Amino acid sequence: MSEQHYEENGPNLRDGTARESSPFINRAEFDRGNVYEGKNMALFEEEMDSNPMVSSLLNKLANYTNLTQGVVEHEADEDSKRKEVKGPQMGTFIGVYLPCLQNILGVILFLRLTWIVGTAGVLQSFIIVFICCACTMLTAISMSAIATNGVVPAGGSYYMISRSLGPEFGGAVGLCFYLGTTFAGAMYILGTIEILLTYISPSAAIFKVEDVGEETEAMLNNMRVYGTCIIILMAVVVFVGVKYVNKLALVFLACVILSIIAIYAGAIKTAFDPPDFPICLLGNRTLSKRSFDVCAKFTESNNKTKTTPLWRLFCDSSLLNATCDDYFSLNNVTEIQGIPGIMSGVLTDNLWSAYSEKGSIVEKKDQPSVAGSEESKMGGLPYVFTDIMTYFTMLVGIYFPSVTGIMAGSNRSGDLKDAQKSIPTGTILAISTTSFIYLSCIVLFGACIEGVILRDKFGEAVNGNLVVGTLAWPSPWVIVIGSFFSTCGAGLQSLTGAPRLLQAIARDGIVPFIQIFGHGKANGEPTWALLLTAGICEIGILIASLDSVAPILSMFFLMCYMFVNLACAVQTLLRTPNWRPRFKYYHWTLSFLGMSLCLALMFICSWYYALIAMLIAGCIYKYIEYRGAEKEWGDGIRGLSLNAARYALLRVEDGPPHTKNWRPQLLVLLNLDNEQLVKHPRLLSFTSQLKAGKGLTIVGSVLQGIYLDKCTETQKAEENVKALMGVEKTKGFCQIVVSPSFRDGISYLIQSAGLGGMKHNTVLMAWPQSWKQTENRFSWKNFVDTVRETTAAQQALLVAKNIDLFPTNQERFTEGNIDVWWIVHDGGMLMLLPFLLRQHKVWRKCKMRIFTVAQMDDNSIQMKKDLQMFLYHLRLNAQVEVVEMFENDISAFTYEKTLMMEQRSQMLKQMQLSKNEREREAQLIHDRNTASHSAPAVEASVAAAVPEKVQMTWTKEKFVAEKHKNKDSNVSGFKDIFNMKPNQSNVRRMHTAVKLNGVVLNKSQHAQLVLLNMPGPPKNRKGDENYMEFLEVLTEGLDRVLLVRGSGREVITIYS
Repeated sequence: MSEQHYEENGPNLRDGTARESSPFINRAEFDRGNVYEGKNMALFEEEMDSNPMVSSLLNKLANYTNLTQGVVEHEADEDSKRKEVKGPQMGTFIGVYLPCLQNILGVILFLRLTWIVGTAGVLQSFIIVFICCACTMLTAISMSAIATNGVVPAGGSYYMISRSLGPEFGGAVGLCFYLGTTFAGAMYILGTIEILLTYISPSAAIFKVEDVGEETEAMLNNMRVYGTCIIILMAVVVFVGVKYVNKLALVFLACVILSIIAIYAGAIKTAFDPPDFPICLLGNRTLSKRSFDVCAKFTESNNKTKTTPLWRLFCDSSLLNATCDDYFSLNNVTEIQGIPGIMSGVLTDNLWSAYSEKGSIVEKKDQPSVAGSEESKMGGLPYVFTDIMTYFTMLVGIYFPSVTGIMAGSNRSGDLKDAQKSIPTGTILAISTTSFIYLSCIVLFGACIEGVILRDKFGEAVNGNLVVGTLAWPSPWVIVIGSFFSTCGAGLQSLTGAPRLLQAIARDGIVPFIQIFGHGKANGEPTWALLLTAGICEIGILIASLDSVAPILSMFFLMCYMFVNLACAVQTLLRTPNWRPRFKYYHWTLSFLGMSLCLALMFICSWYYALIAMLIAGCIYKYIEYRGAEKEWGDGIRGLSLNAARYALLRVEDGPPHTKNWRPQLLVLLNLDNEQLVKHPRLLSFTSQLKAGKGLTIVGSVLQGIYLDKCTETQKAEENVKALMGVEKTKGFCQIVVSPSFRDGISYLIQSAGLGGMKHNTVLMAWPQSWKQTENRFSWKNFVDTVRETTAAQQALLVAKNIDLFPTNQERFTEGNIDVWWIVHDGGMLMLLPFLLRQHKVWRKCKMRIFTVAQMDDNSIQMKKDLQMFLYHLRLNAQVEVVEMFENDISAFTYEKTLMMEQRSQMLKQMQLSKNEREREAQLIHDRNTASHSAPAVEASVAAAVPEKVQMTWTKEKFVAEKHKNKDSNVSGFKDIFNMKPNQSNVRRMHTAVKLNGVVLNKSQHAQLVLLNMPGPPKNRKGDENYMEFLEVLTEGLDRVLLVRGSGREVITIYS
């Protein structure tokens, strides 16, 4: 950074971008003073262009403000608006404790807790509440650790999980949490309507009960109609202004707290003055008081006995001699107090469970009764019936939503003065408070209220009063109105929070199909997300039963809590350097216990809902993995993968793999053009066909030059290769090496690619098609040296000839053969490769044929039988053929071809030898031209820049003599070439190549792929070029050839 830039901006970089440092020497505006300004940091001038000063960094962090969760400003106006936003001011009590309290206490406490106590009994209810509260407490401990491990912006649980477990888990759990919050909104709305239609204004029902037994259906239809209206109304309220919802939040909270105080006050009052709520029993059966007022069969007035409305409900007329229900005739009507009070000892009766089938009558256990004939019809009689079948696990599912809401504090982390202190304290205090309230309420309900009233879900035995209301002081209406407003408020808050959560996930860009929900109004309000939330909420409303919706949201919340615990456990066990929570009272065992408890509760509540929730989360996870944007959040799952990879690598290091586990771990050598693009993309297609996504693939390439000069080109090459690997679906790693020579670069790759036990054992490369071209004279040397090095490194080698004719991954061969020419046994690679290729769709329809060559002495029939047996033991299906090659005279064609090859080789060598002379000749011509321009200076000595640093002085006489000498030597050399005779060893080798090529062409000319043993290069390096010629002749006329050279170890076995 220049001193001018530093002076203008002070220690804080305004835009954070590096600027060109301008030379300021000899510039008038700089006096001596500001030239030396900032000289304390002169040593770090280079770094200051890219790295900020410490003072600048601290200044930025101190001024960090996190905008409130409710409103997100436009990014363009962020800087100007940030000045207007007041710093977050909320403390632990207002910011965390009260919101958590309001979210946790709610509809279930008022509408279902008494019924749960009555059905499960005090002891089992205590267990249910304790398990659920323990689950949330353990989750809160894990959440506190995560929340205090750095700044948690608005987004709460989603942000914590996604940054701890990665985008896939984050997206899946974030959407689960969103669905849970949305269904919670539906549950609160259903609770609101239930209070309205059952306890406040039963006459407001649209669907009236006409026939006996239709009460439930009519109630559900009323719920659907009213629920739809309320959800539209609430969505409009949220759309118009969230600030109104937030302002009303305190009112709703006051309602909840007043209601709970009323319950406690009522319970205390029952000790000395129990309220008067009589219950009418017929025998031991509870009667619904909605249809009659006097609890007696008949009354005495003026010495006359009159039947009561109750008589008329059980008998066919009001006369005393009327035919009555059998049970009614045999049993007496008694009246007992519904709330005998805390000192009555009713607690002992309510300790044990009383589960029942759907449609059974609510009965008092120790009340005397005489059984009537079972044929009597109960449908139209005024008994209190159970509306659903009850059992322990189902009650857990219904109760669990009443302990959710523990994330309310962490969701407001952006508004807190000190989030790292407030979130753990506030959340754990709120859970402790609510757990105490729930557990004490269970004991109070069991000790104060009669069992039959507790099991009466809708308060029919107490004139349709809310059961909790009957206990409250000063009036049941305190609870009814309080619970109505609190459920209303909770519904509104769910409709406010859920769209924001969806917006946060959408803006992260990890789930492509929900990105539209990231948009909203000009002030950032999530309009589209609100519409979707209202739509999903409507599904819950259409289910219409509170008891059916509760387990659904239990699943989603439990899944969310399970992953919070998993995130904490993973981070703790990995001991990542960044894991430094301020909250110290956590341990991985607690997180693991919390996770296990969440998973257990999911299946306890409802195993099929649990499986559906897991399936939804799994689908979202796989979708994000498959389509989602690449995000690197330093998450724990990535850390877990690294640890697992390290562990696995150390395990694999122990020794070479057993033959049964051997598979080709490929190093694919690619050639790049001047633009750093891959010359033969089909080589990668072939790789993916051969690997089918299994095992190790390293795609390597060499750039010639010095690494410091080639940094950008290396990055570009790597990007191009990775892009092509993505297109060709080649799963593996890319490694680009920069080396002064191409030859050395390949050697480095063969030696050092891979890590530990995950090293390649096979090299795949393309045949150098242009090896004969003079300008490319080193390609064949590199090729032959690569063959030698793979052999030295005990690695197998695959050379694909005519690679550009190989199929792409989209092609499909419908017929044809893969022909294997098994000349030499090299460990069974030739057998294994066609089998692996046929696993891929491209080669699946091809048949495998194996040819082997019989010599004069061999019994070809026996060879064929042995080979068939060998293939049978190898479990390979292939057609076997033995080809006989008899010794015959070397043809003139072979002789001539060998001669041409040697002549060409000799000529190239002479051209190579005369390179120095040709360079000197060029220098002489240059000297002669300069000499003709300066005739007097002909005798002057001229230094020629000849290789090997030989200093020569040329005179005119020397020049003429040297010229004639070179000409003569060249002519004589070329004459020798044309008079030479071929080497006998080369003739023999050429004979083999020509003969074998003829046999292969005869049998396999139309094969889709031919696999051949690749002969090794000669020990004498002088024959390298002849070796290339032999290979060329061997494969002449074939379309697709794979030359295979084994590593010297067995790679296929007949044993299981």
